Amino acid sequence: MSVIRPVRGLAALVLLAIALILTACNARSASEPAAVARVTDAPAATATAMPTLAPTPTATATRTATPTATPTATRTATPTATRTPTPTPPNPLSVELMRAQSYPGSEITIEDTLDPGSNYSRYYVSYLSAGLKIYALLTVPNAAKPATGWPVIVFNHGYIPPAQYRTTERYVAYVDGFARDGYIVLRPDYRGHDRSEGQPSGAYGSPDYTIDVLNAVASIKRYPAADPDRIGMWGHSMGGSITLRVMVTTQDVKAGVIWAGVVASYPDLLTRWRRPASATPVVTGSARRWRDDFYTQYGTPEQNPDFWVSISPNSFLKDLSGPLQLHHATGDESVPVEFSETLARQIEDAGGTVELYIYEGDNHNISGHFSTAMVRSVAFFDRYLKGVEKATG
Repeated sequence: MSVIRPVRGLAALVLLAIALILTACNARSASEPAAVARVTDAPAATATAMPTLAPTPTATATRTATPTATPTATRTATPTATRTPTPTPPNPLSVELMRAQSYPGSEITIEDTLDPGSNYSRYYVSYLSAGLKIYALLTVPNAAKPATGWPVIVFNHGYIPPAQYRTTERYVAYVDGFARDGYIVLRPDYRGHDRSEGQPSGAYGSPDYTIDVLNAVASIKRYPAADPDRIGMWGHSMGGSITLRVMVTTQDVKAGVIWAGVVASYPDLLTRWRRPASATPVVTGSARRWRDDFYTQYGTPEQNPDFWVSISPNSFLKDLSGPLQLHHATGDESVPVEFSETLARQIEDAGGTVELYIYEGDNHNISGHFSTAMVRSVAFFDRYLKGVEKATG
């Protein structure tokens, strides 16, 4: 067993001195590692515990914000410049845009009863289109109505100066040919024609006439004597262009017949439609300016092909609502026969059904072969609207 005794005198002083020396050494040893740790861990200490270094991250954050703002402004400017050639909203003639619109039509109102035909009644009627009152000629067979209603032909006339147009004039024999065969015929006047409200605009730089015809289709579907599931469409010249546009816009038209139609794509209309001065119709300034306006706003077909494709019905022939029959004469000085020939090939390539009849040496109205062309037209509608086959020759 060990016993610890107190140390007295000199020995005690020596022991005290040794203790003081050891205490000083221990104090220095404890402080030096702390200084090294602060240097080594400076970033961590700065972020968490040392307010004196707080300005450092503040300066760093300021420098980061400055370069970030600069590229953001640059990126905003770049897409704005890219979008400029393609204006928003798209042109009203865009087929996709026209499909997205509503064409409700209205009830058909009989304004006057006209002299009857051989076996049908004739009426001067009206309906609504885009808030406008549009007038039309309506024929209705006199016989007993079929169980589902009479088949219908919506009749789109060609260009006639709007100020000269009269509802009961022109195309009399054409309308009679269909009306006598047991069809309701509705021949819209288009806006700005005769008594129809609105301003005439032409059919190539504006969708207005096509809108009037789409509303005519909707209106005749509501007519009690009509069969809404058996609607055909006939068009001549400008009316042929309207017919084609309607048939890629709606599925309501089950068959179409076009005589001497302006049925080319827009690039072909711009470059391959060469009419003699004597055949150039007198049209309003706004109807004449559409080419230049489109060039200015959208660029040429070479500069902006997507735009010209978007407004050409020929680009949407896979969606054609029914078979088409085309008639054209080689002597046509108003619309080149190649328009119908090209359209026929395009429809075939798209997998559609098309018939093409060419009349050698005849004119824009096919007047030299009128009877033959009418027989073929009636038989075509009979086949696809009535399910009846007729010999045409």
